[in-house]
Amino acid sequence: MQRRNFLKNSSAAAAGLLSTPLIASCNDQTKKAVTKVEESFSKKPIAICTWNFENATAKAWEVLKNGGSSLDAVQQGAMIEEADINNQTVGIGGRPDRDGNVTLDACIMDKDGNCGAVLAMQNIASPVSVARKVMEDTPHVMLAGLGAEKFAYEKGFKKVNLLTEQSKKEWEEWKKTSEYKPVINIENHDTIGILAIDANGDISGACTTSGMGYKYAGRVGDSPIIGAGLFVDNEVGAATATGVGEEVVRTVGSFLIVELMRQGKTPQEACEEGVRRIMAKNKGRTDFQIGFIAVNKNGETGGYCIHPGFSYRTYSETGHVDNPADSFLKA
Repeated sequence: MQRRNFLKNSSAAAAGLLSTPLIASCNDQTKKAVTKVEESFSKKPIAICTWNFENATAKAWEVLKNGGSSLDAVQQGAMIEEADINNQTVGIGGRPDRDGNVTLDACIMDKDGNCGAVLAMQNIASPVSVARKVMEDTPHVMLAGLGAEKFAYEKGFKKVNLLTEQSKKEWEEWKKTSEYKPVINIENHDTIGILAIDANGDISGACTTSGMGYKYAGRVGDSPIIGAGLFVDNEVGAATATGVGEEVVRTVGSFLIVELMRQGKTPQEACEEGVRRIMAKNKGRTDFQIGFIAVNKNGETGGYCIHPGFSYRTYSETGHVDNPADSFLKA
């Protein structure tokens, strides 16, 4: 018995001595392989936004290439579109609600999970900038309506008439029938969501919108809701959404996509699953659009939508590109 035990223990010890360096060697090789894969995917710094808002990503990239933070990049990128009166989905010139009032929503989130948002705010041209002030200068995450507007004035923002002649004319034409039938990829592309990774590898995001044209007064969609329209986790990545916000809210879409990336999915796979979850809750319904975009810690990006027609723009050292997104429904 003692001899058998001695031989058994000796064999196990010898196997351990032999296997330990082999295991260590295999682990080292695996780590090197993983590192190599990660490096091959690395596209940092990078800016990515919903739709083909090339001026937004160009501005964000200008900040990033000059060594600026991802937080400054997403804010300044979003501000470009908020100031464009020809963009009727955000900021000045946004389409009004059915009462003729332009109400704006926005949020912003930084690498540390700090966030700020404004909801249904009138008369202020850059809601994303007010959202950042909420994040940095108050103990709150969200301010709404008159409270948000009053806070903006206290912070030095000027009162602006947001309803342009073009948007007013279209609203008056709409009132003749008052039929609310959003057109896929037109009235539904009501948001710019923008994400960025800076040279330090830190991630931030912002989202801004005037909401759906001719919505009920007081309606707020997903765009200023952290976790729905935007979510950032500096260890994993970030995601943002566009389209019919009610459906994004119901699945907490952007948070879902980041969590899917945490579980190992690529940004593309995560966006696709996000859309599938929404469609599973809307069986047989195809009269709306949703688009998701995401970026992970390595700078890999992805985008997916319900209907063809959605695209997202990226800007990195590899170029400034408009990326048509694949869709759940085909043309």
